[in-house]
Amino acid sequence: MRVAFQGEIGAFSEEAVMALYEDVDLVPRPTFETVFEDVVNGDVNRAVIPIENSLFGSVHANYDLLQEHEVRIVGEIQLRIRHNLLACNGASVDGLLKVHSHPQAIGQCRQFLKQRIPNAVVIPAYDTAGAAKMVAQSGRSDEAAIASRRAAMEYGLSILAENIESNHQNYTRFLALSMEPTPRETLNESARHDWKTSLVYSMKENVPGALFKSLAVFALRDIDLFKIESRPLVGRPGSYLFYLDVEGSEANEHVELALNHLREIASYLKVLGSYPRGKTID
Repeated sequence: MRVAFQGEIGAFSEEAVMALYEDVDLVPRPTFETVFEDVVNGDVNRAVIPIENSLFGSVHANYDLLQEHEVRIVGEIQLRIRHNLLACNGASVDGLLKVHSHPQAIGQCRQFLKQRIPNAVVIPAYDTAGAAKMVAQSGRSDEAAIASRRAAMEYGLSILAENIESNHQNYTRFLALSMEPTPRETLNESARHDWKTSLVYSMKENVPGALFKSLAVFALRDIDLFKIESRPLVGRPGSYLFYLDVEGSEANEHVELALNHLREIASYLKVLGSYPRGKTID
């Protein structure tokens, strides 16, 4: 099975792939857009993308891409993120002039950067592992990257500082994507508390109580709401798409009834997938 992820070998997304699947062909891709396109075009069987981080919030670009592409969420996992400061052999923290990493990683390590290397220029990169690869190829002792221990091993870098994230309760939720939805027979056998369904919708009118009414279709049926995220609706200023994660699979009768009710009051509804609630990897 071929699985795409954004970044280079050594990225945290690669760790998420390996935690979700065994014996796969890894397909690193430069952007989230190309990851989605690979799934849609059938170039890969699965893709794994980050969707939210416990310290730095949601990956908004991926919420938009989920709505734009006809892919299905088929799995999830929560991965503990441990950031490290990596540099070429012989480098020291005090001698660093530049630090490269993905903007999310930079945000998650803001306190360390401010306290330990306040004069270093922080440069965003498209990927943590890509930043590590770039530093290794440069051979410079005054540049470093924020990336994983796996990236240090992959690119032959030294770890100058470990676990430099601002808060050690640092977890990223990843989603597994496929063109094929979870089989109906699997959903029919699913236990309510062990599954999630993700969806996106917009309201017909932006009037007082509209959002409350849309959420009430779940509350009336005692369906737990795990997550709500809003994104601007392109072409309709002041209107929004709402992304929800709710308890149960779309084959469960109570969820099916709630979705049918929501279709009656929403102008747009798309079920993004039903999938088992993911485990947490520390």
